[in-house]
Amino acid sequence: MAAQRLALNFIVAAGAAVVLQASTQAPQTALTAFARFTLIDGSAAAPVPDAVLVVRGQRIAAAGPASRTPVPDDAQRIDLSGRTVMPGLVNAHGHAGSTVGLESRPELYTEENLRRQLALYARYGVTTVVSLGDDREAGFRLRVENDSADLRRSRLYVAGPVIVGSTPEEARAAVDAAAAFKPDWIKIRVDDNLGTTAKMPPEIYTAVIERAHQRGLRVAAHMFYLADAKGLLRAGVDFLAHSVRDADVDRELIDLMKARDVCLSPTLMREVSTFVYKTRPAFFDDPFFRSGAEPKVLAALEEPSRQAAVGKDRAAQHYKRALDVARRNARALHAAGVRLAFGTDTGPPGRFQGYFEHLELEEMVKAGLTPSQAIIAATSEAARCMGLADRVGTLQPDRYADFIVLAKNPLEDIRQTRTIDSVRIAGNSVR
Repeated sequence: MAAQRLALNFIVAAGAAVVLQASTQAPQTALTAFARFTLIDGSAAAPVPDAVLVVRGQRIAAAGPASRTPVPDDAQRIDLSGRTVMPGLVNAHGHAGSTVGLESRPELYTEENLRRQLALYARYGVTTVVSLGDDREAGFRLRVENDSADLRRSRLYVAGPVIVGSTPEEARAAVDAAAAFKPDWIKIRVDDNLGTTAKMPPEIYTAVIERAHQRGLRVAAHMFYLADAKGLLRAGVDFLAHSVRDADVDRELIDLMKARDVCLSPTLMREVSTFVYKTRPAFFDDPFFRSGAEPKVLAALEEPSRQAAVGKDRAAQHYKRALDVARRNARALHAAGVRLAFGTDTGPPGRFQGYFEHLELEEMVKAGLTPSQAIIAATSEAARCMGLADRVGTLQPDRYADFIVLAKNPLEDIRQTRTIDSVRIAGNSVR
């Protein structure tokens, strides 16, 4: 009940402080034409060699083969010979604001911290982040800036506080409070944390889902078990925010997901983060990682006492085994035609924002997807699953000019998404 009051108090206080409206800033009209690169547009289309991308202000005006894509005479021209251009990554399950270093507390959720983290995501090519839970007033305030012509950090979409309640009535009241604040999603957690906590029962999550739908809101659910995933789907949940990790998925689950086109976010790096610090991870030596990492955080993660604690942690070993199940299930769901929405659950301590997204792409390929399929899941599919396909996820006319310029082609090796030359958001250079 105390947690419920905290959530309600946040909504009331923040709702009074934030005006939710579109940006009134005049749109940019400058024209820029990028040329002579290989285009990966985020769709299932084949890559386009010798491509042209024309950007008018914040948005894409044209994209395609140079032979069929006219460049306006008054456009500034930028030669990208030898490069590959792809859409910015869309993280369908991230978190932002509450962590500094290896500490995570509600009071750390400030506008300054949010801006710092969204700028970090952006420099790593993650141009859109859907924060699924624990979002506070400052996050809703920054969401208003998503349409700003001078945006130079990742776009942020928010879910507000995670909905809790000890009765269906309390849960419905929490949804009503959240709905007044106009979140992009409603978030619930249906998990017992490997038997250590009470799990939200079906009568509560059903009440949440029903009331959210009455208020025109979609529900994303944290879950772990196959049985819970099925129960949530039968109750009408709109998004599974993690992998099924206790058992292999079956035909029943696949049919339930496909019946309403429900997406799942594998968040494979979430599992990796629980056990990888038993020793010094190899990625600590990656210059791409170190470009955004704080040395004092790395030093803390290398402390022998911390590494020993991770090595002895039974939960960490359980999640390590769960990663193998999650990989199999990602492969099986994708093969069955279930849409996977790229997500990482980055934001909490040790889950490095920006860099872990690139490791997630590698994990998806390890799970059995091709580099092209992983990139589609991280761009157009993630955007579509989160209801953002008219804005981001593809390099097509009228979408925001959010894209990454790479020195090498990631279709040849998914690890080459890390060869970032530059990143643009709303046409603006952020790296």
